Amino acid sequence: SAGDGIALVAAVRTAHQGVRTVVLAERDDPRRAALALQAGASGWVAKDCSLSRLLAVIRGVLREETHLPPALLTGVLRELTAARKHRTDSERLVESLTPREHEVLRCMVAGLGRKEVAARLFLSPHTVRTHMQNVLGKLGVHSTLAAVALARRAGVRPAELAGDVVERSGQLA
Repeated sequence: SAGDGIALVAAVRTAHQGVRTVVLAERDDPRRAALALQAGASGWVAKDCSLSRLLAVIRGVLREETHLPPALLTGVLRELTAARKHRTDSERLVESLTPREHEVLRCMVAGLGRKEVAARLFLSPHTVRTHMQNVLGKLGVHSTLAAVALARRAGVRPAELAGDVVERSGQLA
């Protein structure tokens, strides 16, 4: 499916920095083309394009150019700008958190529940609930899932899990 194609572009980009990819798409779609470019694609062509067009794109991509159909350009730029604004807004909201709230959010991003966060941060579950409610309120979301999605968009890293548990148990032993 098309979704898998964009994931494949990202995987190839991560595994092989020098490899350039061109998406051969069923139809021109500015949103999907923007996602493909963000994932690291260098070109986008419709499957029904001529062979000469396809070869021109491949040659251009080999010269380190990025190739998009001119008709898609405006839509793709709009999508990329909207994505950047979305990310900037998310970053601004995350920056409004106190250091403790940020720590709680990183635990949420790591998938920890309230009791686990409490044990990890040496706080009562009640205090953690208050912090979590404050985080949701400041981020303007109504669920942990939405908070985690916003945090990931803003580049918040999950709290490290395995390493410090081992250190702590080492100290206790």
